[in-house]
Amino acid sequence: MRLKGKRNQLAKKPPETQLAKVQLWGALRPSVGGAASITIEASTIRELFRKLEEQHPLMQPFIEEGISVSIDGVIYQDDWSQQLPPDSEIYLLPRIAGG
Repeated sequence: MRLKGKRNQLAKKPPETQLAKVQLWGALRPSVGGAASITIEASTIRELFRKLEEQHPLMQPFIEEGISVSIDGVIYQDDWSQQLPPDSEIYLLPRIAGG
């Protein structure tokens, strides 16, 4: 028996890129000209960081040192593959030390 249909129906679709409004903590604001928030087109935290470095090179040292990302109140520190849902609240925060 042979099934008809698309072969890749079960393949995972890549995340759709969207405009994300990102709120910045005070120390990051001079890196983007003093703005409290910026809008970046990104679908994941990894893409967000990559585009931040491209568009705002002064942010690179902060990203390299480590930045926490809050998405709708959930804080991510190392999961750069986390998707940015549409209409979510996104905040860049100082890295939170744990122990």
